Amino acid sequence: MSLDVYLEDEDGNELYSRNITHNLNKMADAAGIYKVLWRPEEIGIKYASQIIEPLTEGLTKLVINKQEFEQYNPKNGWGDYEGLIMFCADYLQVCKDNPNALIRICR
Repeated sequence: MSLDVYLEDEDGNELYSRNITHNLNKMADAAGIYKVLWRPEEIGIKYASQIIEPLTEGLTKLVINKQEFEQYNPKNGWGDYEGLIMFCADYLQVCKDNPNALIRICR
């Protein structure tokens, strides 16, 4: 299972898409960004601009506390700390580049 993230313009044209394994959801939760990534609609996030601040904070926590978060690496080997860092950094940059984009999530 995985999480698919999409950014779309107001006409529904896809601007960005990325996928990450659900195996990293506990790590994301520990960093305070589970709902930001997996369930943005539940916390009122609709636009890319709304994700910039919380994702920046979560990514900073991940980077500063590497050892703490590496303990959440899935035992089955599907996904890892570095993968979540890369996912978050990429997603954050695209949100900064497209702040008016609509976020669409498939779980």
